[in-house]
Amino acid sequence: MIRLAVLGSCLLALTLGALSLHVPGALGVGSIRLKTWFVVISGTSALFYLAAVFTVLRRPAQTRAVWLVLLVAAALRLPLIVAPPFLSTDIYRYVWDGRVQAAGVNPYRYLPADPALASLRDPTVYPYINRAEYAPTIYPPAAEALYAAVAFVSSNLIAVKATMVGFEILAVYCLLRLLGLAGLPPERVLIYAWNPLPVWAFAGNGHIDAAAIGLVAAALLLRVLHRDSWAGTALGLAILTKFLPAVIAPVLWRRRTGWRTAAAALATIALLYAAYSGVGLRVFGFLQGYGSEEGYDSGAGFWLLAGLSRIMTLPPAAAIIYKAVAALLLAAFGAWFAFVRRPDNAVSICAAAGVMMAVLSFAISPHYPWYFAWLAVPCVLAPTPAVLWMATAPILLYLDTFGDRFVWPSVVFVPALGLALAGLRPKHTAEPIKGTT
Repeated sequence: MIRLAVLGSCLLALTLGALSLHVPGALGVGSIRLKTWFVVISGTSALFYLAAVFTVLRRPAQTRAVWLVLLVAAALRLPLIVAPPFLSTDIYRYVWDGRVQAAGVNPYRYLPADPALASLRDPTVYPYINRAEYAPTIYPPAAEALYAAVAFVSSNLIAVKATMVGFEILAVYCLLRLLGLAGLPPERVLIYAWNPLPVWAFAGNGHIDAAAIGLVAAALLLRVLHRDSWAGTALGLAILTKFLPAVIAPVLWRRRTGWRTAAAALATIALLYAAYSGVGLRVFGFLQGYGSEEGYDSGAGFWLLAGLSRIMTLPPAAAIIYKAVAALLLAAFGAWFAFVRRPDNAVSICAAAGVMMAVLSFAISPHYPWYFAWLAVPCVLAPTPAVLWMATAPILLYLDTFGDRFVWPSVVFVPALGLALAGLRPKHTAEPIKGTT
């Protein structure tokens, strides 16, 4: 308990120290030098976080330790909620899309720069919207519905960030329930709640991924409780918040009642798309353009291909081949979990979800740190070194690498790959993290 209190205090001090680097009024941290110091301090906080993780995994359960964990988690987030975002401008688009809907306009209809929306512009939100001149919103209908709900209450940044932290609270609640069902110490929720990556991504910058995380955690809990239709509904909402949660669908499948999960998920997706279908195919927004912009069409955005391109000339079909192999690998894992080795308890379900989520995250290798925050969710019940590393180390990707998609990202992906391969060794030679099954 004392060691956790010390580690939690260090995490809080480092978080406040990193927050103090922001130059008031600056959209970013303030300078490249300050951004570098931010990453150094945040990386140090990640080390203290990992020390806390090993503490809760290796020591016996301690009475009331969960209350300390929750108190520190709240203390880490509160200062960031009220502070201006400075690591991303995505939140300004969320506020804008909500404002557009509050005005009775379909958010997929116009670009932010369209003269039809001129009356909605102001000096505090509109100037900071990224891609305002050429990109329709990329966010799927569940995310847009959430932006609208927030806007009807309060159209400002703090309201969005508080909402995202609310979804984190949902995730923590579901994880505590799952830990109880698995007979594991509740203080292990620290594995998510103290992770500096979600802290900065959601309380600090209000990324929509928090809503997807809360819904994914809810879907996993409902799967464990055999509430198949509700699990499908939660999955459908998660998919139409971020798309990526679709990868856990095979984990939610049950032998005789899986069709209920699938039907509920598909019905939820269909209804949400129908609600915004007045714009036709424009309801898919900037999705295709985003793939091209991020280098997924050419292959330059994939870490592995970016590395190979440095030592050899890749064939024109390299990106297509890569995506086909990744899809087949995910399909193979999905079929294994859905039809062969069906997970049947809270730990095995979270472990399977962690595999699917980690493989997808590794395959698409995003350079945005917040894309990895969801990996901390399955680690609460089934922490494996590779997934835990990928859930933590991407805090380093906040360093400005000027478009580099291989060298600096290798600090995340190379150790993750090594840890994953080490985990494939025979059980008698491997040294798993204590407390896992």
